[in-house]
Amino acid sequence: MKFRTLLQKVSPRHLPFHFLLATLLVLVCAGAVLAARITDYRVMSEPVSDRAGRALVAVRSFTCDGVPRLLAIDPATLLSYDLPADSVSRKSGSASAWLDSTRLGRALSRYNSAPYRLQNGGAVRAEAEVDGLFLTVDLCPSRRPFERELFQAAAGLSNEAPVPVAVAVTGAWLNTHPQELAYLKGEIEAGRLAVTWVNHSYHHHYDPKAPLSENFLLTPGTDHLSEVLELEQQLLTLGLVPSPFFRFPGLVSDRATVERLRELSLIPIGSDAWLAKGEEPRRGSFILVHGNGNEPKGVKLLLPLLKNKDLRLLPLPAAFGS
Repeated sequence: MKFRTLLQKVSPRHLPFHFLLATLLVLVCAGAVLAARITDYRVMSEPVSDRAGRALVAVRSFTCDGVPRLLAIDPATLLSYDLPADSVSRKSGSASAWLDSTRLGRALSRYNSAPYRLQNGGAVRAEAEVDGLFLTVDLCPSRRPFERELFQAAAGLSNEAPVPVAVAVTGAWLNTHPQELAYLKGEIEAGRLAVTWVNHSYHHHYDPKAPLSENFLLTPGTDHLSEVLELEQQLLTLGLVPSPFFRFPGLVSDRATVERLRELSLIPIGSDAWLAKGEEPRRGSFILVHGNGNEPKGVKLLLPLLKNKDLRLLPLPAAFGS
């Protein structure tokens, strides 16, 4: 909606000047954030190396404001990068044989195969013994207040290094919470949080009356591929880099959706410590809470944990073997 059209719908006589000014600034900022235009978004799997000689796998190609770019993953660290296409060198041959022998390839093989559980498939905790926990926060579609307190409490765990948090975000949440996103980006830029952006689908369909086998991404007529790729493009448009992790809405999946993730070089992430469901975290657990206001019980249980200065939160890639 253009500024003029929006302002025509609101009578300035009924609103204070500072409210109108704040609204206009938010709209201007949002327009600046969304200025990047992504086109020609394509799935690929190609071995490349960057200018430092680091071996990467390019998993998406696209243009951003007309400039060719690649989304690439370091298969040794599971970190993602948004790179200019001309900054990498292509390697000959297929990525599949080489990728299978890497940390990323082993994770894809392990977690994108049978058994195909209807709920909570994929990785649910660290593969090996680790000294810490993994905090994952879901941002599903919601009109309720943002749980800023949990992020503030997490950031307060350390004064030296950014605190790692995995945020499973939906496109519908991003569309309706520009100020909350700006807060998270500010925490990242200030060095208080290190966010791993986990794909949680674009729309996050949900029908409380439908059975799990026909709900969330399994809702008849849902385009699973679009749900994944549209969210990735939205993140890139906002200057955020998608990770190689995906959390199924409701943790609900089937064989087809899990195997599709393998084709997209994405690792499914579940949880063994969904706090609101009474699951107790232990070393190596993937804690699941909702930061969108939809599940205050989980946040209430999490906050005392985050006040423990001995608690160590770990980055999500550290859950996977070398």
